[in-house]
Amino acid sequence: MSDVDPQIRASMEIRARIDTTKPHSARFWNYFVGGKDNYEVDREIGDHIKEIFPGLVDVAVTSRHFLGRAVRHLAVEQGIRQFLDIGTGLPTADNTHEVAQRVAPDARIVYVDNDPIVLAHANALLTSTPEGKTAYLDADLYDPKSVLEAAAETLDLSQPVALMILNTLGHVAEHAAARDLVQQLMAGLPSGSYLVISDSTATSEGMIAASEAYNASGAVPYYVRSVEEIGAFFDGLDLVEPGVVQVTEWRPDGTGPQGVAVDAYCAVGRKA
Repeated sequence: MSDVDPQIRASMEIRARIDTTKPHSARFWNYFVGGKDNYEVDREIGDHIKEIFPGLVDVAVTSRHFLGRAVRHLAVEQGIRQFLDIGTGLPTADNTHEVAQRVAPDARIVYVDNDPIVLAHANALLTSTPEGKTAYLDADLYDPKSVLEAAAETLDLSQPVALMILNTLGHVAEHAAARDLVQQLMAGLPSGSYLVISDSTATSEGMIAASEAYNASGAVPYYVRSVEEIGAFFDGLDLVEPGVVQVTEWRPDGTGPQGVAVDAYCAVGRKA
């Protein structure tokens, strides 16, 4: 392959790392929000889980709308112009940079993921307004120091940053380990920075059954947590009203499904 263009070779190597024989969380979520970047194995487990717990589709859709409301709130009402989005997932509509730059064209966004399927689609995340900038890091949540060092090439870490970790921390099996990773990341950000987290929660038998079915499928396991455990990620931060609530209840603005009870909780907290 010595005569193959380096970019083409790199793309081929990335795609060779993609396993289409087992379900994948990013593709599975993509299927639930109506995307097309998924395979039969993802749709099969998705349809199976819909039979067990149709409410998981609502979780996926309403969590996406929460992302938009949180980003708009931070950009418009808090003046945040820098976003560090970890566990990016597959690009769909209204990604973090699109929402942020729509209201603040000079916003800078760094996406972080270490998944080959996400990396293969990363160019879709790199569009930007002329005034702002977007970047993608092939990096690991389990190495916060490296994430922050690489993000500093695009973001000014002496100025406030919004750290976004949506529907990602469930991949970290131990809650204490997940809390430690969040704390290390926030420790590298200045006063006035924000933490934004949403995740599925073990708040119904249906969600617990759906989680067990997904984890039994051969996919990388994803663990749903209690509401109290979601809240613990914000220890030491000042919670933005209304605090730790279902994703549909965080500053609703008429966008997305209304009045839907979902097994997904969220919060936004500020570092003093």
